[in-house]
Order: sequence, then structure tokens, then C-alpha cells
Amino acid sequence: MTYRLLTAVSVAALFAGTAQAETVLHILHTNDLHSRIESINKSDSTCGEEDLAAGECFGGVARVAAKVKELRDQITADGGNVLVLDAGDQYQGSLFYTTYKGEDVIEFMTAIGYDAMAVGNHEFDDGPEGLALLADGVEFPVISGNLDLSQSNVLNGKVGDLLTLDVNGEKIGIISALAMDTPETSSPGPNVIFQDDIESLKADVQELTDQGVNKIIALTHVGYLRDQEYAAQISGIDAIVGGHSHTLLGSMEGALGAYPTMVANPDGVEVPVAQAYAYSKYLGHLILTFDDDGNLTKVEGEPILLDSSVPEDEAIAARVKEMAQPILELREKVVAESASDIDGDRNNCRARECTMGNLVADAMVDRVKDQGVTIAIANGGGLRASIDTGPVTMGEVYTVLPFQNTLATFQLKGADVVTALENGASQYEEVAGRFSQVSGLKYTVTPSAESGARISDVLVEKDGEWVPIDPEETYGLVSNNYMRGGGDGYEIFATNAENPYDFGPDLAEVVADYLGAKDAPYEPYLDGRITVAE
Repeated sequence: MTYRLLTAVSVAALFAGTAQAETVLHILHTNDLHSRIESINKSDSTCGEEDLAAGECFGGVARVAAKVKELRDQITADGGNVLVLDAGDQYQGSLFYTTYKGEDVIEFMTAIGYDAMAVGNHEFDDGPEGLALLADGVEFPVISGNLDLSQSNVLNGKVGDLLTLDVNGEKIGIISALAMDTPETSSPGPNVIFQDDIESLKADVQELTDQGVNKIIALTHVGYLRDQEYAAQISGIDAIVGGHSHTLLGSMEGALGAYPTMVANPDGVEVPVAQAYAYSKYLGHLILTFDDDGNLTKVEGEPILLDSSVPEDEAIAARVKEMAQPILELREKVVAESASDIDGDRNNCRARECTMGNLVADAMVDRVKDQGVTIAIANGGGLRASIDTGPVTMGEVYTVLPFQNTLATFQLKGADVVTALENGASQYEEVAGRFSQVSGLKYTVTPSAESGARISDVLVEKDGEWVPIDPEETYGLVSNNYMRGGGDGYEIFATNAENPYDFGPDLAEVVADYLGAKDAPYEPYLDGRITVAE
């Protein structure tokens, strides 16, 4: 399906004489907002009253809307061209999603005035119906080029594969791709068929080129590393605007690379790859200059930090406050206190032992220890935020653990436990969410080894001592129902689990109860349960 859309941008300035015309395109972009409808604090959780009073809040849809409007008005007044794009994963991550299930996203994305959106994997968290709600509700195209939806009576005809935008008479082609492991990380169902992403993108580039489109943007949800592979392997893409890996690019502290990152394509042409972190903290601003033949001649830009110096759109801020009222009491309930910050940073929890991983895994084992369970394995990607020092609210816990997963208990052979840990390390270089946070286990991961041979020195606790895991012994495990069903590549849990029970209490409530049962403030800690070998 190909969409046609006339964007609301001003008429381009005329160029005198026979001088070659230039097209300057400003792309304002977001990715991985993950239901951060309200502003966030430094830990990417919902901003509290103290942070608000101290001016230490970032992002939120009211700030995104205000900055987009400011830039759009300024650029179009100068005769420039603007596209506002989102690279997916608007869904899942706060009590707003738990409460409104996408209706909030529809309202605020429409108010901001996006021109197009790529499907993210978490748009499938409530099945294809959740994505259908979004695609039907918004006033702009939602696309994903490597999905065959012909067998889906829910999505067929609602999500396109590419589109052409008419910007001041210039055709801008938008193509898209979604991460191929989405069936493992979300719930698209059997009728959403994933086609090879690179071949799909090549075909869509060719289709647009055949139509005479010579400016093509890839709007993707596959991650920074895969985006660079696209740039290196596919001719005809002029720029890639991505999401999925929550990558910070730019000149600021903590950035993983340059904004944009330039990658040579098969023809030797440099292609810019851009991403703008996550959670609405930054608004990407990529500026592309094309000559009259569609050749990219200049690339500029930098993500814009949406800190407290950026005013909020007053009408949207009022609407957010109104929608927050029904969940305010639950969110503000103090359940415990932490003696120091509990680290849930994705770059740590998806690569090494982290204090949030220890907390969650320990809480899981503690809840079911009377059932003979001694081992917990939790996916690092299920930990979505950190918690600051001081009072811990239920809202913070839900922000860390927003997926409404339930505890799942089962029994597994020692050899299969090792297989599960190998799966957790199988996409280490991609900082994938399947990385195993554990309790009742110790193990070593060697990232430089081949996938499938990265785990060693697996130990379990027995009679107060750490001993090598016995491949033939059966152990009691606890995980979450998503992983137990094979999510994040943990197929071994689905196929080999004995006596599974997937309907335990909500994981967020388990962690809140565990914290709340302590007489003193919780002391976050690392104890060497995961060793990363050089």
C-alpha cells in the first residue's frame, strides 16, 4: 500500500535565474517514547513533585508538542520544509499505557501533528488489535515495509509499507522496517508475517525510484547497529531515522556516536543514520540539503534536549494532568524506601549484573521459595527504568516493570538452564533485552566468544555453598509468563519446562511487596553473580 499525503508546509522560496535549486528538509523525529506522556526525571521515570519544583524534569508530550510547533513555525516562516516523524514504540512503559491502552497516544500524536510513524515492536504488546487501534485512530500514515499483513483480518489495509509525501512540490519517499525478532519480543500473532528486512527495503527503494522519487528516507525500528547495516548494504536510501535501541547520538556526554552517524553505502555515498535516545527526553533535528537531482549535498543537526527550559504546550499539559487523575492515587502510594539509586539503565541491565536486576530477581525467588524454587531468570529488557534514592512509590515500580507480567514457576534440567543463559547472551553485541539477570545462580559471560558458546562457570547454591550446576539435575525456577512462553528467545522454557504455572501475581506487585517488607531502607547491591570476561 502506498499513501499520498500533502503536508502543511509553506511554499518553497523561488530561486533566481538558472541557478540550481536546493531542497532543505528539516526532519524532527522521536522514537521509543514508551508511554512517557508526562515529563520524566533523570532516571526516565515519571517526574515527581520535588523534581518538578527543582526544575529537573525532561520531555513529556506537552514539551514535545511545544518544541515541534516552535521549530515548525520558525522553519516554515523562512520558507523551509519540515517533516515530523516517529520511529516506533509509542506504546508500553507507564501507567498511562496500562490505563488507556493507546487512546492517549492517538490523542497526543495527533495533536503534535506527526506526518508518519513506523511500527515498533511494542505496538504489538496487546496483539494486532492494539496496533489496529493506533492505525485507525491517528490522522497520519503508520507504516512497516517488511510486514505481510494480507493474512491478518485485523491489520490488512490499515498499515502500509511505504508512502510518498508531497513537500512543496518535492516528493519525499518514506520506507520502513521492523525488527525481525518482534515475534519473540512482543505479540504480533501468527497472521503477521515477517519478510526479510533488507530485501523488503531494497524492493521499496526500487518502487519509489521507478515512480520518480529521488529523495528517500528510511524510518525504521530495528536498532542503531542494524540501521548502519542498512546504510552499508542498500543503495538509494538518503537518510535513516531509527529507533528500538534507545541510542543517544550527538556531542553530549554519554553519546554512543555522532549525530548523525555517516555510513558509506555500496556506491560510496555517505548516508546519515540518526536516532534520538528515548522517553521523549530529546527531539531529533536532522537537516538534509538536496540538489535538484536529489543528491544529498549537506547534512546537519543535533538532538535537542527537552529540559525544563523548554516550555510545555499549555493545552496539552492541562489535558495530560486531567488524564493522570484516575491513576494519581495508585502512583503516589509510597511502598518502601531505598538507601541509594537502584540502577535499571538498559546499557547495564542488558550487558552485566545491575542492581535493579538483582532486586527484581531476588524478589521473584523470595516470593516462591516455599515452593522449592531456588533460581530466578529475568530478562534485562523487562527492566525499563531506575529508581532514585529515597521514598519508592508504586508508580516508580510500575515504570520499572510496566508489562503486567505474572510470575511463572516451573522445573528445568540443569543443561536447559545453561541453554537459557546462552540465549540471554546470544545477542550481547546488540544490547538485546534477552540478557539474563539472575538470582540463585552465578555465571560468566564471554562476549567475544561465538553465540551459543558464551556461558561458562555456571554455579548454583547448595547447602550454603556455590557448586557447579548439574546438567541432569532438575531445578525449580521462576521467571515471568512472557519468558516462560518463549518470549525473548527463551524457547527452552516453553518446550522443556516441567509443571509450569504461569499465573502468579503481577511482577510489579511482587517487587513492591518485597521492598515494603523490609524494616530499613533497601540497600541496592552487586555481589558478583554475573562475571563479564574480557
